Amino acid sequence: MRLHVNIFDTDKAQFTILPDVIALPDAEDDPSLKRNSDLEFHYESSPFAFWITRRSEPDAQPLFDTRTSSLPSTPIPPIIASDNSTALDGFPLVFEDQYLQLTSALPLGANIYGLGEVLSSSGFRRDIGTDGGVGTIQTLWARDSPDPINQNVYGSHPIYLEHRYNQTTRHSQSHGVFHFGAAGSDILLLTPPSSPVSVIEYRLLGGTLDFYFFSGPSPQKVIEQYGDLIGHPTWLPAWGFGFQLSRWGYSDVNDTRDQVVKMREANIPLEVMWNDIDLYHAIRDFTTDPVSFPAEEVRAFIDELTANQQHYIPIVDAAIPILVNDSDVYDPYSRGTELDVFLKNPDGSQYLGQVWPGYTVFPDWFANNTQSFWTEALRNWFQSGVNYSGIWLDMNEPSSFCIGSCGTGANLTAATIPTQFFPGTPGNLVTDYPEGYNATIWGPSGNITINGTLTFGNNSAANALSKRGLGAAAESGVNLNTPPYAIHNADGILSTHTVSTNATHANRVVELDVHNVWGLMEEKATHLALLDIHPGKRPFLISRSTFPSSGKWTGHWLGDNISKWQYMYLSIQGVLQFQLYQIPFVGADTCGFQGNTDEELCNRWMQLSAFLPFYRNHNVRSALSQEPYRWDSVANASRTAISVRYSLLPYWYTLFANASLHGSPPIRALFFEFPDEPELFAVDRQYLIGRDLLVTPVLTPNVSSVDGIFPGQGRVVWRDWYTQEVVNASISTNTTLGAPLGHINVHIRDGSAILLHEEPAYTIAQTRQGPYSLLVAQAADGYAFGTAYIDDGETVPPTPNTTLTMKARKGAVTIYPNGDYWITQRLHIVTVLGAAQTLPTEVTVDGVQTAAWQYDSHVYRLVIKALNLDLNKPHSVEWK
Repeated sequence: MRLHVNIFDTDKAQFTILPDVIALPDAEDDPSLKRNSDLEFHYESSPFAFWITRRSEPDAQPLFDTRTSSLPSTPIPPIIASDNSTALDGFPLVFEDQYLQLTSALPLGANIYGLGEVLSSSGFRRDIGTDGGVGTIQTLWARDSPDPINQNVYGSHPIYLEHRYNQTTRHSQSHGVFHFGAAGSDILLLTPPSSPVSVIEYRLLGGTLDFYFFSGPSPQKVIEQYGDLIGHPTWLPAWGFGFQLSRWGYSDVNDTRDQVVKMREANIPLEVMWNDIDLYHAIRDFTTDPVSFPAEEVRAFIDELTANQQHYIPIVDAAIPILVNDSDVYDPYSRGTELDVFLKNPDGSQYLGQVWPGYTVFPDWFANNTQSFWTEALRNWFQSGVNYSGIWLDMNEPSSFCIGSCGTGANLTAATIPTQFFPGTPGNLVTDYPEGYNATIWGPSGNITINGTLTFGNNSAANALSKRGLGAAAESGVNLNTPPYAIHNADGILSTHTVSTNATHANRVVELDVHNVWGLMEEKATHLALLDIHPGKRPFLISRSTFPSSGKWTGHWLGDNISKWQYMYLSIQGVLQFQLYQIPFVGADTCGFQGNTDEELCNRWMQLSAFLPFYRNHNVRSALSQEPYRWDSVANASRTAISVRYSLLPYWYTLFANASLHGSPPIRALFFEFPDEPELFAVDRQYLIGRDLLVTPVLTPNVSSVDGIFPGQGRVVWRDWYTQEVVNASISTNTTLGAPLGHINVHIRDGSAILLHEEPAYTIAQTRQGPYSLLVAQAADGYAFGTAYIDDGETVPPTPNTTLTMKARKGAVTIYPNGDYWITQRLHIVTVLGAAQTLPTEVTVDGVQTAAWQYDSHVYRLVIKALNLDLNKPHSVEWK
């Protein structure tokens, strides 16, 4: 259930996001909601203020409260912006053309999650400060920067989830708050001195105060309600869950092919091979280098992948290079100029930034012909021999290496990229040793050798506010590049390393207003283009810059991370954030992108990423190679982890079907499932896959054990995934688990029923063709439940599908199909954990006694084998 509050200017001159960018559903036309909704709106007219309460808890602190009487009378000292300007003193409501401010009270110690994209030093739970301290200044301004901590980066997501715990009732409720706007902004979480409350303050450079409130009351319901508003995630092809390999630095098509061969020789499953900008001719989008990547050889290579049921994905950068002389031929630029689809300067000339290929232009997604231009460019590339299965969108904040239209008036033939921008060129290699390097222990290759030796680290302003219209390009005297309040953009000037804020789109829209949605609009255009190029097939996209509703079109990787242990930990926080943002298919560059990794770090990271949605190993061309076959221990750990991942494919696939159908998060913070356990509210070194699997990775070097908490406060039984033994877990505190190199702890929750692939194979297609098995972990009362969504794995819904419902009670497991997709694979094995504490005397399958079963009293495990069950029919397995 949601409530919408919009404070806007009566002239409606402020910029608002257009429906053809993000189409939000209309409010429900049901008058009874004003009387029955759990969310209630209240306001005071003079001075204007509003607050939101729960009808079910009228005496509780409001969920959102802008009243002066609710806010501290003594604010913290002024927070200085990047240009030394400050906001208005205190916490007033401000609505000016280029500065909006709104403040709400929060409970002291509030549990706030979201407000990103960010790598937060405080963890998944945001810091709200203590006694006069500013905990968080979250700036929303899309920025190309290699994963700094506590700064704005690639995406902008003004949504937070607050989780409130009542110490008296020991019960929690969650709600969500979403600001629907694209303007650059600061969002502050702070606690004034000696204050009974904390506050959240919004400082916006434009737009309106357009808020949506979600009632929850569970964390999962908040996330689903947000998805109902902005749109549920796109449907993914099944092959997208396979392991994927990339590198900026595969120098030619043979080098790329060699990786595929070596992965198969090492028997490490590889589903998708990627190429970075090495593929391009003159670093130009939609091209192949005629020497290193000849089109016919690229076509032959991709044909080889296709024949082996593997896939290929190339990169597409945001900027389009211009022609450098009269003899230059580059159709995407010529065609785009003909169709008038590129961003302009205020005087109507083309806006010329500078990126990898030199001076460049940028598609204007608001122009009439841009979709057809983009589809045509992608189709021509596909037909030229780069017959890709998906697309990788990069640099789409969008990134530009100079401030302003630096190519305007320049010698266009002399556009070159400074060496320092291009890693891997002579004189610009990554020469730093990996994080824990020790010359007396490490092998001569510079990569760690694990022989039982622990190696890591054994080396030695109010008066600045003035009224100015944001109708922007049409008004005189407006400086679009320096708004009167400077948000805390870590690059300082808003136009640094991106398109300038005075660049002009079609219909006189200016970049200042729409900067944060550039990536979203490219994602939508690319998704629609792929539907045109691959009719009926689900588009597969991974993109860097994101905005609310990006998940309808794309997945996301967490950007240019670093080969350090801290960044492996931060990847969990990043994945949890994007579950809230309705972009659930997300992952990090495994083993790290920047810098040099080592064997131990890559070993642990390949295991962790196998239990996260998007699974790709990728690094920068100037660093050491880190393909998993390069170390025996990493190869072994990868094979084991990928085998578990592929066996779990029906579970992964079902979780993402539920995300697409209902907005349910596939990866969950522990408190999502156990909301009344305060000891879990800050946990972000562990996570759940769905409701049933608990992952506890090793995130530090030089250890052979790991500490982790087991949710449920002793009321839930957890079993080791590998041995299926019950864990003797401490209640509400950490338990120490064995974790030798090559092992990641995974535990299964009681009450779960999980359909598995019995025989994980080298590719997803081969795995899906094999038989199923069923794993049931019964609770003490015999209960277990699970579903499995099955379809062809590639067709755009609506498409035939069948859902299997698996239920257990004491002495029985039943399976019921419902749907119109014909399942050809058979069920071969049913394993029931906690089945009985004494040896069964009889087992029947669909009423017929069978002798093909085993019982292990050590783990109370009943295994029924030699089954050949048709899953298009209901079945019952019983024992006594």
